[in-house]
Amino acid sequence: MNTKQIQKYVMRYLEATECQIIEKGRSYVTVKLSPEADKDLTGRSYYWSFVERTGAEPETMTFQFVFDPEGLKNETDAESASSPQPSTPPQDSILGRYFGHVSAQTVRRLPQDILTYGSRRLEQIFNVVRGKGKFVRLFEENRGTANRRPQAVGYTSWFGVNFKVEFTCDLKRDEYHSFGFNLCSGEFMEHFHEQMENVKLTPLLPTNIHLLPTRHTVAKAVSTMENHLEKKIKRYDHSWADEASERLQEELDRIKHYYEELLQTAEPEKKPEMEQEYRGRQQELEWQYKPRIVVSVMNCGLFHLKDGKAPLSDENR
Repeated sequence: MNTKQIQKYVMRYLEATECQIIEKGRSYVTVKLSPEADKDLTGRSYYWSFVERTGAEPETMTFQFVFDPEGLKNETDAESASSPQPSTPPQDSILGRYFGHVSAQTVRRLPQDILTYGSRRLEQIFNVVRGKGKFVRLFEENRGTANRRPQAVGYTSWFGVNFKVEFTCDLKRDEYHSFGFNLCSGEFMEHFHEQMENVKLTPLLPTNIHLLPTRHTVAKAVSTMENHLEKKIKRYDHSWADEASERLQEELDRIKHYYEELLQTAEPEKKPEMEQEYRGRQQELEWQYKPRIVVSVMNCGLFHLKDGKAPLSDENR
């Protein structure tokens, strides 16, 4: 993900959790977290249990999320150069009379997190969104005009799934596949998520619509998707797995030679400990080098779309 994609993703999360945007620049955003986001991100479980027990008014934290540290530095320098602060004479105060000048202003340190790809805070937001967005149910908007209510429309139901495919050995490569299945007609589609980005969706049931009866089950949709993905992966070039297996065997042979020499010269009482260490090292190498393909579901959902306005198939895109 590049900087703009990260910023767009985080802003969508902040808006979805109803956080208060205090200030927004090209490289950063200053935000007062909503109770939901504060619980997600700050780890203040004791504080929130106290608030829930006593019914006290919650005070959420304020953060500055930085998407481009170098850009923020340039923005700050430009603002300082264009808006010099005038010097202010010391204010007379009770403390000042006894202890000399005391600044009337207290600088409050604003927590700042840099949200670049791989940062801990961004990974935390990814995990929170994944945990809450495993399944969605959304409807295509059905808006009317200023003088007319929305037209009566029939909606078809699509089941969409986003898969993650991990090709893992001592190296790693990830792929993402998005499939859609029409529960009414049985139509199957690739690149479903990309098509949904062009459709205005809402979690609220639109007015003046009716859902068309489905003829296929979600289980049928999942089976179709899994079979399609399995056939797709089988057509790949899997020479990477053969190469990883060769590297694994080389490493196993190397430690075998090393431990065989040690065991031959080791004292009898130390041999069991060495043999256990040898088995552990073999297991570590197999975990690191053994080629495997792991398929997981990132998220899925039901998408109710206007009948006759289904996303374009691959041939028509």
